Formats: sequence, structure tokens, C-alpha cells
Amino acid sequence: MFRRFSVFLLLLLPTAASAEEWFYEDGGVPIAYADNGVAQLQFACRGGDLTLGFWVRAPHRQVAGAQSMNLAITPDPAAGTEGSAPPGSSFAQDMPLIHSDGTSMIVRGPVAKQWARIAQKTRHLVRVAYVHKNAKGNVEVFDSNAFSAKGSASAISKVLDRCG
Repeated sequence: MFRRFSVFLLLLLPTAASAEEWFYEDGGVPIAYADNGVAQLQFACRGGDLTLGFWVRAPHRQVAGAQSMNLAITPDPAAGTEGSAPPGSSFAQDMPLIHSDGTSMIVRGPVAKQWARIAQKTRHLVRVAYVHKNAKGNVEVFDSNAFSAKGSASAISKVLDRCG
């Protein structure tokens, strides 16, 4: 009994360790993606165009009710900056949101390529969040999610090679 339980625990360890890595799927649509369980960030080659997708499974109510928002990416953010868009952040301005089994945003073209390069060069973590300016002009951050950079350079490079 103890032996079976030990084997079971050993099988769980690689799954937990690889959950933070970037993955590459080569098929009709090549995709590089990271999934933290709450959200997914992906770069894909769709119709010959590089596309960035950010999907949050259970979005904040303001995100779920919005037609559009801005999106921010921050490479290697400083600790304690989860609720802000710190210096070094790049933005995709006023993009439409898709509400279906969560909320997602799709970004194409030059911004997607710029963000792919940012994600590739990130050393530890890349943070992506929906952002919105409120009536007072202050930036509000929603659904801020961090993704490990482990494997991002290789996985994203494979998509760029097919879609560059």
C-alpha cells in the first residue's frame, strides 16, 4: 500500500514542476502557450499572422461586463506590483474582449510580435493584465496573472519561425 502511494506521489511531481513551463504544439496552428490554472497566455500562427491570446477563466466582474479594455505585459515585474502597471509595461490599447467560458483578448500584428519578443527575453516571470483608466484618470488593473518564463524563448521561437 505504501509503495503504491509513493509511486503515485512520484508521478505527481513532474506534473507540478512542468505546469509552469511554456509548451509548443505543432499542428495546423502552431501554438506556444503557458497556463497557470487561472489564465492562459499564448502566441499562435493563425492565417499567417502572429496572434497573441490572453484568456482568464473566471474574470473580475468589471472585465466580464466590459466590451473592451487595454492589455498590459510586464517582463520580470518587481515584487509587490501585482495591482499596478509598473514601469517597463507595454500596452495594447482599447482592444475588444471576447466573453465565452471566461474572457479573452486577441491581439494581432506588430503588437503581437513585440510582445512575443518581450516574452522571449523575460528571465523569470511575465505578468499580463487587463487595464482600464477610470474617470479620475487612474489606471485600474484587473486579472493580473504571472507566467513563468521557463521555456518561453524556445517555444515562442518555433511559432515565430513558422509565422515570422
